[in-house]
Amino acid sequence: MLARCALLTLGFLLFGAPGALAAEKTPYTPAAFAKAQAEGAAILIDVHAPWCPTCRAQEPVLNKLEGLPKFDKLIVFIVDFDSQKDALRAFAASQQSTLIVFKGATEVARSVGETDPAALAALLDKTQ
Repeated sequence: MLARCALLTLGFLLFGAPGALAAEKTPYTPAAFAKAQAEGAAILIDVHAPWCPTCRAQEPVLNKLEGLPKFDKLIVFIVDFDSQKDALRAFAASQQSTLIVFKGATEVARSVGETDPAALAALLDKTQ
C-alpha cells in the first residue's frame, strides 16, 4: 500500500493530477483577445511558427507549465507568425517565438526566443 501511494505521489509530481485543467488555448482573433482583456483575464500571446525550432522547444515547456493548477485560468492565444501579420504589427512582434503576457488590458512582460523552463515559469508567473 505504501509503495502504491509513493507511486501515485510521484506520478502527480511528474505529470500533474489526472484531469488537471490546462490553460485554454485558442487561435488569436482581435475580438477574442479584447473580450479576454475586458474580463481581466491572465493572457499569454504565443507568436508561433510551425517551422521554428525555438517555438518547437518552447511548446512542451509551456504545455507543462500551462497544465499547472495556478495557470488553469490562463488564456493562451496562438498568433501564427506566417499568416497573422496584422497581429504581429499590433503586438510589435517582429520574431516568431515571442511570448507576451497580459493581466487584463496591461502588458506585464515579454520574451523572445526563451526556452529555459525557469525563465518561462517566471514569465507566466507575471500573469498572477
